[in-house]
Amino acid sequence: MNVSAWNLRPILSALRHYKVGTLVIIGQTAITLAILCNSLFIIQQRLNLSTQPTGLLEADVFTIDNQWIGIPTDLAARTQGDLVALRALPGVIDAYAANSYPLSNGGWGDGVALTPEQQTATTNSALYFADEHGLQTLGLHLIAGRYFTPAEVVDFRQQDHMPAAGVIVTHALANKLFPKGDALGKGFYVMTENQKVSIIGIVEQMQQPWASVNNASRSNSILEPFRYLSSYTHYMVRAQPGQAAAVIKATQARLMQLNKARLIDRVRTMPEARRIAYRDDRGLAIILSVVGIALMGVTAFGIIGVTSFWVTQRQRQIGIRRALGATRTAILRYFQTENLLIAATGALLGILLTVTLNVWLAGKFEVASIPFGHIAAAAAIVLTLGQLAVLWPALRAASISPAIAIRGAQVSPSAVATQ
Repeated sequence: MNVSAWNLRPILSALRHYKVGTLVIIGQTAITLAILCNSLFIIQQRLNLSTQPTGLLEADVFTIDNQWIGIPTDLAARTQGDLVALRALPGVIDAYAANSYPLSNGGWGDGVALTPEQQTATTNSALYFADEHGLQTLGLHLIAGRYFTPAEVVDFRQQDHMPAAGVIVTHALANKLFPKGDALGKGFYVMTENQKVSIIGIVEQMQQPWASVNNASRSNSILEPFRYLSSYTHYMVRAQPGQAAAVIKATQARLMQLNKARLIDRVRTMPEARRIAYRDDRGLAIILSVVGIALMGVTAFGIIGVTSFWVTQRQRQIGIRRALGATRTAILRYFQTENLLIAATGALLGILLTVTLNVWLAGKFEVASIPFGHIAAAAAIVLTLGQLAVLWPALRAASISPAIAIRGAQVSPSAVATQ
């Protein structure tokens, strides 16, 4: 009897006698595919988020977190003195005092609406304060309108409640509020204060402070013309290209020289802020990768174990087929085809499980749909894994001596290896 890789009848007939092992492989394959597919999708999402641009010239921008000791009554004079001194340092392009910055994971935000009667926000946005030096300091790209003039910038303390003379919004927020592309000159409402503000300029991009914010609003930001006065302030500084390290040392020394009644909480470059902001995402990606690799290892060993057991159980039948003219290649293809059928069944179930779970998660937690490419890639990985795992037991089967099998002798792995 000649064994052909394309003759499925003997394969299906044999599998009916090994239902438990078949179901084990199918179940392992389905679960592995579902977990692997979702893991790959989450890993890609997290890594994509960690590389999205903030809109700043990150390589040259750094922040100094300044905290005054006590409760100073001359915050405006101290802040202005610090900024003048920072801007005068060699290697500094510009500087200003901010309430927050992208990737800081802390800041101000509010809902925005088109009418004062709205109870539900049209969308959410970050609120950044900046004076007339903010655009140049951060390196933002103004794509429409104009930036703040010195006359429009006013001092702002945490307890203050005042409307902005005009605001600058990101392109994403402008399109969200006014999809027709006519946002410039239009007004909207910041919901907490129910204050109407007018759009005087649009910047291409400025990411929100929170790295974990969802994709729908992560680029929604508003710049307000406020000079932030607080006992804890972020001094944003832009250095000449390639001079950030030297400028950081000079700025700290200069600030302490001006006034020692302060704590410089930390100095952080934007690349460092990015690394810290997405540290948990990278950790999650590593954990999911390890889990995926471990699960594939368990599945592979499961296939090896079950198939090896089948080879031991079917030694006599394999020997008879060898005696009737079946080649080693035919035996090898037989087991590879058998495993492919089982793994393909498991893969189909795994795809169904993946889609079902994704639909449920999308409805409950607004998780994005998994692209078909991810499912296809995971299925290909699982099927390839099955073929590699079955190779060693299949080679064992192909090495069984027809004479030993016909006599019904039990062949140990070491005896097979010497054939």
